Amino acid sequence: MKSRTTATTAAPVHYQVEVLDVHAHLFRVTLTVPMPAAAQTLRLPVWIPGSYLVREFAKHLQKLEARQAGKRVAVQQQDKATWEVTCTPGTPLEVHYEVYAFDNSVRTAWLDATRGFFNGTSLCLQVPEQAQAPHTLALVASDALKGWSVATGLEPVRVTKAGFGLYRADTYDTLVDCPVEMGPFWSGSFVACGIPHRFVVAGAPPSFDGAQLLADTQAICEAELRFWHGDAVGADIKKVSNSRKKDGGQSPIPFKNYVFMLNAVHDGYGGLEHKNSTALICNRKDLPRQPRSTLAPTTHKQPEGYTTLLGLISHEYFHTWNVKRLRPAELATYDYTQENYTQLLWFFEGFTSYYDDLLLRRAKRIDNATYLKLLTKTINQVNQTPGRLVQSVAQSSFDAWVKYYRQDENTANATVSYYTKGSLVGLCLDLTLRAEGKTTLDAVMRGLWTRCEGGPMAEADLLAVLQAQTGRSYAKDIAHWVHSTKELPVAELLEQHGVQVNREPDQVAQQLGLRVKENGGLFIQQVLRGGVAEKAGFAAGDEWIAVQAEGKGEGDPWRMQALDDLTLYTGKAKKVSALVSRDKRLTTLTLTMPTPSTAVRLSIRDAAAVGKWLDGASGIA
Repeated sequence: MKSRTTATTAAPVHYQVEVLDVHAHLFRVTLTVPMPAAAQTLRLPVWIPGSYLVREFAKHLQKLEARQAGKRVAVQQQDKATWEVTCTPGTPLEVHYEVYAFDNSVRTAWLDATRGFFNGTSLCLQVPEQAQAPHTLALVASDALKGWSVATGLEPVRVTKAGFGLYRADTYDTLVDCPVEMGPFWSGSFVACGIPHRFVVAGAPPSFDGAQLLADTQAICEAELRFWHGDAVGADIKKVSNSRKKDGGQSPIPFKNYVFMLNAVHDGYGGLEHKNSTALICNRKDLPRQPRSTLAPTTHKQPEGYTTLLGLISHEYFHTWNVKRLRPAELATYDYTQENYTQLLWFFEGFTSYYDDLLLRRAKRIDNATYLKLLTKTINQVNQTPGRLVQSVAQSSFDAWVKYYRQDENTANATVSYYTKGSLVGLCLDLTLRAEGKTTLDAVMRGLWTRCEGGPMAEADLLAVLQAQTGRSYAKDIAHWVHSTKELPVAELLEQHGVQVNREPDQVAQQLGLRVKENGGLFIQQVLRGGVAEKAGFAAGDEWIAVQAEGKGEGDPWRMQALDDLTLYTGKAKKVSALVSRDKRLTTLTLTMPTPSTAVRLSIRDAAAVGKWLDGASGIA
């Protein structure tokens, strides 16, 4: 029989989460620390891994109090997210507090009468000295939650059919890496390569076609499982395990099950990856729809936004390997108290962005033409960002904490996205490797997985794998593409692989150097560096009210409602007068009409060459 001290020491840090008031959007949390220190520190994270911004989750924590043996004990706040509790050692500590939850995103917490959701980083105070100890989480059902169910990637210990009850995690990191979805959501499931997957959708309309979503997601998951683990994965998890005797009989797939949690809203988009789950948000209108015979008896086409949703699903699922396990060395362990800097987001977010649509194609969810259309959009986004000539994509990665997640009117002029440019770096590397004929980026990714044992990696690891697989150094290529602001050789590499790079007239906004909002008027949001609009004196925040052609036979001034009105009302005039309102003052600017510029449009020139690349064929003798 174990002694009392041993049993107590082995007891896990425990959290009980209950819905206090759906209309006040309040969760109530009880934290139990079985063996507290005399001066017990408690901390709430200030950020959530995968979203690189200090978000100050503690701002929503209130009414914190602590008790031992039923009696109040002193609590002293040390800083914005840290508390110290004066304890009697050996006596369990109970900490009670409330958390306001009304952020309808994938990063924090939400609670109303129809849905509950939270990440542990928003609700669960960390006990720093016991962060590596087992943790448990109890989700409390109540009459107010009648008809609700629970979805989470946490390991169940003792739960009801609806999912309420007790869950466990081996560490604090695991606990907060498993978000929790609650509500009367739609739920479906499938098996991909022997691994059970669940998909839950909150806010789905009556037209939602769940069967279509499951079928498409299953195809994506199977394509990605085979990408990382090859032909060893199959329909039977036992066969997979038996095929890997050399790995101790364990499945090569690094998770036993997976949960997709999708929140469908009127206007929203995004996702956040976790080790065996992901939280997603999308526009409700972008969900797949069942045919409606009364409204559309002869035609039925899924919304274009559904392809975007499938790309998001592909992206977040790819992260299960690339960032959650294979991850920056600087993020080998998370420091939840401050920024965690790395220059490698171009690889982890950028290469994931390269593969998300590519694997949609390999899963046969889109065709070659659709893939090239999506790639065209990415290329133009990068080319139309003046900041690409100011900031390298490695710098962009490091500055994510203060720039990418804090965008303003000058963001496009001063920064480049590690998502979009990073994906083009992945494209350039893949096409270069394929042209040389010794390996592919697919093989490099798997080589990194093996070299780093599915764990922390550095840029040096990428260079080492490239050297090993090609026989030459890629240091200069990576320095050029990643650590400088030089242009990428996208066009010539695409041409080498059967893609025709066409040029077509750019949109009016891009030719002027403007990004605008057209909603009951024409409002300037960003003025791009070096454009004719900047030279004319336009500024973010201006309302462009009217335009008038200058020169001989100048016409009357015209009211501007949209940028497309410009050529309609000014014809071939080389200069125009623009009437703008700035801080309610009217001023006239002289705008020199721009020399026509062009954007990229990709098409298929050599179908066999394009197909070989997009199918993933190695081309290696």
